[in-house]
Amino acid sequence: MTEEINQPLPKAYKAIDEATQASGFTMASDVLTCSLLRTLAATKPKGKFLELGTGTGLSTAWILDGMDDASSLLSIDNDKKFLEIAQEFLADDNRLNLIHTDGGEWVSENKNAKFDYIFADTWHGKYLLLDDVLAMLNKGGLYIIDDMLAQPNWPDGHQEKAVNLINYLETRADLILTKQVWATGIVIAVKK
Repeated sequence: MTEEINQPLPKAYKAIDEATQASGFTMASDVLTCSLLRTLAATKPKGKFLELGTGTGLSTAWILDGMDDASSLLSIDNDKKFLEIAQEFLADDNRLNLIHTDGGEWVSENKNAKFDYIFADTWHGKYLLLDDVLAMLNKGGLYIIDDMLAQPNWPDGHQEKAVNLINYLETRADLILTKQVWATGIVIAVKK
């Protein structure tokens, strides 16, 4: 077994990847994480999906590729420049709703929303407003975060934040949790 992805890439992936590199965006999810996101998305037929931190849409493309036709994905980012890349290549998918807004404001205004799958790839939902975002999970819902292993682009002190986050998630009685020391370090939790 190898880490090679021997299945077709999402239709828009290569074009988004090229645009991402040209834009200078350096925080995109790696391809191994994206492959896992697609696989996990396939477990939620007719699911309601939330992505906090669209970036340029690389992970968005993979999530969409795993979703069935009856599912919907709400993806939020506060950086219009990068969100426009996702819009350019993914806007024709009617299952997707891209929103340009501050993640904290959106979470605060939508606390009663419920989702079957949340990929938190930004501060809000990971390091900020975590309890509010976890409350949005339906029973059996997936909460997924990446970048839990030290990354070269992390600022000083970030490693401690990641360790504290994992320690906190492990104390929650309402989650069943798996930590994967793989790719960039992934945590998958399921709401009891």
